[in-house]
Amino acid sequence: MVIVMNMHLTDKIAVVTGASKGIGLAISEAFAAAGAYVVAGARHNSPELQALEAAGLATFITADLATPGGPQALVAAAAERGGVDILVNNAGAVVPHLGGFVTVTDEDWDAAWSLGLMSAVRTTRAAIPHMMDRGGGSIVVIGSVNAVLPDPNFLDYTTTKAALANLAKGLSKEFGPKGIRVNTISPGPVSTDLWLGDDGLAARVAAASGTGSEDIVKSVSASAVTGRFTTPQEVADLAVFLASDRSANITGSDIRIDGGYVTTI
Repeated sequence: MVIVMNMHLTDKIAVVTGASKGIGLAISEAFAAAGAYVVAGARHNSPELQALEAAGLATFITADLATPGGPQALVAAAAERGGVDILVNNAGAVVPHLGGFVTVTDEDWDAAWSLGLMSAVRTTRAAIPHMMDRGGGSIVVIGSVNAVLPDPNFLDYTTTKAALANLAKGLSKEFGPKGIRVNTISPGPVSTDLWLGDDGLAARVAAASGTGSEDIVKSVSASAVTGRFTTPQEVADLAVFLASDRSANITGSDIRIDGGYVTTI
């Protein structure tokens, strides 16, 4: 007999940022499969999201989440649908600066801060009143192991991830008594185009170091005790669990999913 765990997400409304590819797309598909209706925000749509829309499982909103108006438009679309039960703050980007800290410009810092932190601040601020109207909710923040493993090759990114973890912890303290749980997922390297694409981190680091991208992937994989990258689906499954009432007494937590990449306790 096969027992399927019911996450009790049927008819819940889930807002997902950075939803068109990678981890965000996997999360959107996982919530739809669990019975939730997804309001997906990104700058560009994708065939996979279009398939969810065609099936009546999602609405795509074109939104530049690094701007003040993008998060507002996304949450407004969810409110028009009926409200917000779940928010997944996933939007983010990594730009390697292989020349080191002094090559990172003010514009680089502003871009990293706007997308990596302020998109979550603005989307959360807009969503919380709607969650309160519905009696509570769950916020899942997609962070990174780099919040505790700063890397000089993308220090602007790692700094925003540390700030994001601090934000989530503070939100959990304020809104936990009001029925809104806030948790962070911190993946290690994930098998998405961000790492493995033609212009991904592995390819860029390889080009700068004069080696092959497959050697970079092999080296990074070997740093995890499981010997591999995390998959987007594994992150998505964890996000669904944290959003569901199966994790009803989990808040203010950071759940690491990295195959043992971080070796400290």
